[in-house]
Amino acid sequence: MQPEVLLRIAGPSDLEAVVSLIGSFRDYLGNDSPADEAITAAVEALLNDPATEFLLAGEPGVGLAQVRYRASVWTGSDDAWLEDVFVLDRARGEGIGRMLVEAAIGQARKRGCGRIQLETNAANEPAVELYRSFGFSQSHLPERWGETPDVCMTLGLQ
Repeated sequence: MQPEVLLRIAGPSDLEAVVSLIGSFRDYLGNDSPADEAITAAVEALLNDPATEFLLAGEPGVGLAQVRYRASVWTGSDDAWLEDVFVLDRARGEGIGRMLVEAAIGQARKRGCGRIQLETNAANEPAVELYRSFGFSQSHLPERWGETPDVCMTLGLQ
């Protein structure tokens, strides 16, 4: 049986944990930027932004999801944007990514969002399949938007 993993909305006191996970995500992607100082400044601002939530899994944190909220003309309500989902290598395969996505969808529903959207690399088959298992569908077709390694996926919530 898998141990229970604590999942919560990060607050200002979680700055260090969120910054560490975002930095680990940057490194996992093989990027040199943003610099640690820029990540810290951005996360500090976002932790105080009511239109942003970081969902933090584990104590200490082993995974996170960043969800941004914005008003939409198209739905007549807020929409949610699942900006980042990341789980440390040592915690993969334990269902934490699934738990984070499920929590992000739940938070979007609680806020009355009409839909939740995300962008992922089409070649990241495990991620694409995870999102599809929740009912996300590809919303921007390559024939319409041109060839790109990324796809936009949408899940209607109302």
